[in-house]
Amino acid sequence: MSLPALRRRLLDRLSPVSAWSPDGAAARSDFDLNPGHDPSDIPLRPAAVLVPLIARPDGVQALMTRRADTLASHTGQIAFPGGRLDPGETAVEAALREAREEIDLDPARVEVLGLGDAYRSGTGFLITPVVGWLAEPAPLRPSPAEVAEVFEAPWDFLMDPANHQRGSLEHEGMRRWFWAMPWRDRYIWGVTAGILRALRDRLYGDEADPLLAAEEDAA
Repeated sequence: MSLPALRRRLLDRLSPVSAWSPDGAAARSDFDLNPGHDPSDIPLRPAAVLVPLIARPDGVQALMTRRADTLASHTGQIAFPGGRLDPGETAVEAALREAREEIDLDPARVEVLGLGDAYRSGTGFLITPVVGWLAEPAPLRPSPAEVAEVFEAPWDFLMDPANHQRGSLEHEGMRRWFWAMPWRDRYIWGVTAGILRALRDRLYGDEADPLLAAEEDAA
């Protein structure tokens, strides 16, 4: 297979943009690994992230950021560009706007292929992953106020369940579990890892050999 094969798989298996609704429900959440601590009665704030996939000659790379150390929350964590929806915005509009604001990614360079499963964060956001395809690398200029670093991680690494770890931490006297995908010196975890895990299941979960399919798509 080749890069076009992955693009076709994404188009076939992601939800179409037209299926998005501000009243949609979460299919995945931070509480999938913590079912006994699910505060299901908390109102959720709509948000979106852009999952930019770069079609490089040697394979697909996922673009991510490390949040600035000066931010009030989630300091230094690995994230996709994104944030809460402004009034009247769709998930796609918000994801592209946030990517422009955070890393100066030109929306015209992004082909939106579809939407991943809505994800509910432990901080009360309902996050829609918007998967975008970049046919070639784009010039980027991170906003120092929001982003400390922009980097790429290989698609085949992120889609390999052997690289999906379960981490934990103590929070308010309870142990909280989360997905993590350490790559080189970057610790991809929490919501970002949860979204990637959900994408892997959606794209390859019914394959007889999902690892081989992911490797072939990334080739």
